[in-house]
Amino acid sequence: MADTKNPGDKTLSVGSKTLSLKPRTETGVVRQSFSHGRTKQVVVEKKTKRRLAGDPAPAPEAAPAAPAPVAAPVRVAPRAPEPARPPARKSGVVLQTLTEDEQSARASALADARVREEEERRAAEAEAARRNTKEFKEQQEREAAEARKKAEEERHRAEEEAKARAEREATKRSTEAATKAAAPATTARTASTTPARPAAVAADGTDDDEAPRMVRRPGGGVARPVIAPKPTAKPAPAKQRGRLTLSTALNADDVRERSIASFRRRTQRLKGHASNEPKEKLIREVVIPEAITIQELANRMAERAVDVIRLLMKQGQMVKITDTIDADTAQLITEEMGHTVKRVAASDVEEGLFDVADDHASDTTSRPPVVTVMGHVDHGKTSLLDALRHANVVSGEAGGITQHIGAYQVTSPESGKKITFIDTPGHAAFTAMRARGAKVTDIVILVVAADDGVMPQTIEAINHAKAANVPMIVAINKMDKPDAKAERVRTELLQYEVQVESFGGDVVDVEVSAKNKTNLDKLLEMIALQADLLDLKTNPDRPAEGTVIEAKLDRGRGPVATVLVQRGTLKIGDIIVAGAEMGRVRALINDQGETVQEAGPSVPVEVLGFNGPPEAGDRLAVVENEARAREVTSYRAHAKREKSAASVSGMRGSLEQMMSQIKTTAGRKDFPLVIKADVQGSLEAILGSLEKLGTDEVAARILHAGVGGISESDVTLAEGFNAAIIGFSVRANKEAAALAKRNGIEIRYYTIIYDLVDDVKKAMSGLLAPTLRETMLGNAQILEVFNISKVGKIAGCRVTDGTVERGANVRLIRDNVVVHEGKLSTLKRFKDEVKEVQSGQECGMAFESYQDMRVGDVIECYRVETIQRSL
Repeated sequence: MADTKNPGDKTLSVGSKTLSLKPRTETGVVRQSFSHGRTKQVVVEKKTKRRLAGDPAPAPEAAPAAPAPVAAPVRVAPRAPEPARPPARKSGVVLQTLTEDEQSARASALADARVREEEERRAAEAEAARRNTKEFKEQQEREAAEARKKAEEERHRAEEEAKARAEREATKRSTEAATKAAAPATTARTASTTPARPAAVAADGTDDDEAPRMVRRPGGGVARPVIAPKPTAKPAPAKQRGRLTLSTALNADDVRERSIASFRRRTQRLKGHASNEPKEKLIREVVIPEAITIQELANRMAERAVDVIRLLMKQGQMVKITDTIDADTAQLITEEMGHTVKRVAASDVEEGLFDVADDHASDTTSRPPVVTVMGHVDHGKTSLLDALRHANVVSGEAGGITQHIGAYQVTSPESGKKITFIDTPGHAAFTAMRARGAKVTDIVILVVAADDGVMPQTIEAINHAKAANVPMIVAINKMDKPDAKAERVRTELLQYEVQVESFGGDVVDVEVSAKNKTNLDKLLEMIALQADLLDLKTNPDRPAEGTVIEAKLDRGRGPVATVLVQRGTLKIGDIIVAGAEMGRVRALINDQGETVQEAGPSVPVEVLGFNGPPEAGDRLAVVENEARAREVTSYRAHAKREKSAASVSGMRGSLEQMMSQIKTTAGRKDFPLVIKADVQGSLEAILGSLEKLGTDEVAARILHAGVGGISESDVTLAEGFNAAIIGFSVRANKEAAALAKRNGIEIRYYTIIYDLVDDVKKAMSGLLAPTLRETMLGNAQILEVFNISKVGKIAGCRVTDGTVERGANVRLIRDNVVVHEGKLSTLKRFKDEVKEVQSGQECGMAFESYQDMRVGDVIECYRVETIQRSL
């Protein structure tokens, strides 16, 4: 066997036969067509698949079949692998064949490819059928739409032609009528001058206007008739006038006629042009508030704003249409223009809310008297009420003192009548609470301790009772003590114009003991007797009126107000107004903690249902609906905001006032605080006490004061101003406490007002600048001045009086004039440093940073002491 190999020919000679590699690429030419008749020939190569020995020959491509309905895909099972055949021998060369596994894999792959190709072919046929069906339906729909459109256009054209024909006929009939009406008048004028000619009638029955006219020739003959040319163009539809809107587009086929309103306007316009008589001026009642703009005033008078401005310009006021004028100016303008005026004010919304007069014949029901217990702190007011109520309120009070105002009802054991008691605190800070108690009361019981006598708050209670003009009963308490002296109390009361019956006066006094419960029945008897003299009657069937004794913000129940009903009956579901707050009564709770359905006159109850806690002392009223309630509360809230804004602007004032205020507050330090209390009365007392602590150098600055627990917003506010938070009988919630701890904000809790005021006073005292006090130590006289190198000048001195200490402050006095103030840096006796030198001894001194010392100068030695100040 001879092998020959040529790299270029890629042939292999085996024996006498040459084997070669045939190319697997088939080439052909394809002609492409383009627009405008252009063509191009492109060479296309087709690369065939390589076949090995033993592979079956590729089947010839079948012609594309016609589209057939889509059928379910047929699963073609893979062919079984053919049995392995021995390698074929040809001319002594063994050609390599595939193994059984490779042949099996190849057969299965070919079978899967054939199945996939069949599925893709069927899917393409189904998609083509669906697309053809869709295009056929769309074509049918387009043809139907075009047919409908054409029919609509034909119908519309026919309607337009009919409408034009009807208009022409109507025009012709109107012309004929006008011609016939004018014919008798013109016949007489033309009869003598124009010969009559018969009317020509056309063959089709039309009149002379439409018949052919006969033209007469100059020679006397009659020419052929001249037929009028017929119009060739069709009459166009009338052009649509006006704006194109949705209604005109939808109603384009309808005939637009003249509206009734347009006809009336035309008639009125013609009448106005016809008659120039002046119109009668309407006199109106113009409602004028406290301030009104010129535009609004002109609208209410139905006048032009220009006329109003003209009148104001005549009075010397240059104004614009948007300017605001006061009620007096508006009234002058309105009366000048001939109208009547009705003045109103914003406060008119409160008319009829309180003190509505009832028919006295309806006041037939007796009501319990309201008794306020007043006196100095620790004189036994609450203990006396506990003895009357058989309760123990004192045991639950912090510090053993009353810090809240309370209202209770007691039934007299003798008469069985009810008496309403109001307990007031005796501390000096609760002046406002005592004033509120005196305003709502019928009788005042002045409690004075027999062993203590008349005290400052006793005098204040006497003044409150006199201001309220109510009768007073003096209860001399603590008669069980050995040093009790009732006569001393009666004598001290004479200094304040309180004369008891035993001294010939008209004030009832009773000696009682709350501890031993003595003479309590006599005290109740005196109260009942005084109530009978007052003859307290009311009408319980009217809307309720009352006073808010106390208000607080309960975490579980919301805003809670303690209300004393004074007139009428308060019921669950009533819409109530108190101050700037409104609400609907959700629950009524009496002094025993029981829920009641209604509260009559002189009955104290806790009211639940307010939108927010009202202020203590606000008057409560029942209104007819929520709209009235919102109107009243919005007015009051607006008035409250204006009042606060006026106070701020009043603080600013003029330039001179601002400068004087700056001088007053210059250098004053502020102590920022955030205060939260349990009730409005306690908060009011705390703010009043802290305000009294302020001086020209330091003052408490209240960033926020409110009722309720300490919240996260309070902590955030305190953090912004580096303020302390004070909680009086309230606590911070968990989130607020964690935030305060994380940010380092101090929260202090108090239950006694004494401790709160004292701690704030101490903290404010720490802001005061300390006082510097000089203490004289001694004097020394310079005898000689020594100049020592590397040290400076040393004064040789003799101490004339007192002592001289190292490090003390010194003054150098020359000819009775202070020439230097500084500190003593060196003090030596002989060669030793000493701490002090006594009187009569000699020493050496040196000053800090000063060398100008002369013989005969006097050195004054003193010590500066710092003394901390307090408020």
